[in-house]
Amino acid sequence: MVQLSRICFRKYGDFVDNLRVYVRGGGGGMGLPRLGGKGGDGGDVWVVATKNMTLKRIKDKYPEKRFVAGAGANSSVRALKGERGKDKEILAPVGITVTGDNGKIVGDLNTDGDRLMVVKGGAGGSFHSAFQPSKGQTKHIRLDLKLIADLGLVGFPNAGKSSLLTAMSNATPQIASYAFTTLRPQIGKLMYEDYKQISVADLPGLIEGAHVNKGMGHKFLKHVERTKQLLFVVDVCGFQLASKTPFRSPFEAVQLLTKELELYKEELVSKPALLVVNKMDLPDAEDKLAELKQQLQNPDEFSHLLPDDMMPKSCMTFRHIVPVSATTGFGVDRLKRCIRESLDDDAATATNDIHQDRLQALRRQSHEHLR
Repeated sequence: MVQLSRICFRKYGDFVDNLRVYVRGGGGGMGLPRLGGKGGDGGDVWVVATKNMTLKRIKDKYPEKRFVAGAGANSSVRALKGERGKDKEILAPVGITVTGDNGKIVGDLNTDGDRLMVVKGGAGGSFHSAFQPSKGQTKHIRLDLKLIADLGLVGFPNAGKSSLLTAMSNATPQIASYAFTTLRPQIGKLMYEDYKQISVADLPGLIEGAHVNKGMGHKFLKHVERTKQLLFVVDVCGFQLASKTPFRSPFEAVQLLTKELELYKEELVSKPALLVVNKMDLPDAEDKLAELKQQLQNPDEFSHLLPDDMMPKSCMTFRHIVPVSATTGFGVDRLKRCIRESLDDDAATATNDIHQDRLQALRRQSHEHLR
């Protein structure tokens, strides 16, 4: 049973990184035999990469997940050539892969404005088809956000993310003795006894104000979008970026990290997340951990520790809070088990969702045949 540690009451797991949708091209219009008129062709369905769009927004706006292009107009005495049907556009996020139900990749959308036709409309009726139109193509497609890793490490500089990744995996990040120790995203692989592999990305250090592009800003936050789950890492003794900046307790660090994600893109706060409390080998670590847990259970009582504009509107829900020491190895095996459990739970839910989608599609098809 997964133990949930709540920082705030919130529906868990709203983030969507893949979506299966039904697409159908428009049918062609009828031709006009006595005057040789041609019916209009049906419209096509396109997936269009659009800045600031998310798969969750598509799911919310189109709960039926059906996209049908317009039908071509029939040929008539007034218009021998029927008007073409209207194309249907699915506005999708940048950085997705489109695949068919057979698993074959239809195409990638990597930059804002990229367009990909996924089904073609039917041809209008003409002399060559005995003036009979053809139906548009139909299929199910999957929109998958291209992920750089299963898990993304989120933490302020010097929280020990790179050391933790080294302790958990076979990665060897470049670590230096200054605030921004991660020079670029490092991908580590967690290996399990049953040969399962889980990829973990150590992302460039986040600082307060990253959402307005301070520090590595958007470069960092863009990578956060492309991981299935988040692993928050905080120093049990707190954090201070420089002598002129304020000291932040572990509780404040969690809230500020959440705020940065929220200000960049609100959906990120609903990603599945775990919390790692690092450096448990330091003095008084157990007392500080107990204080942090109490604060996370009752965040409203401690909201005065930060100005109102620094507290997130929505709070993270952590599946696990795991104390570790990347230096001594304490807690690392337990953390690996928690990560595996969290990802396996989500994979089982996703598989069940796909089966439900297919079942609904079959029911809909049989209902259409009966009519």
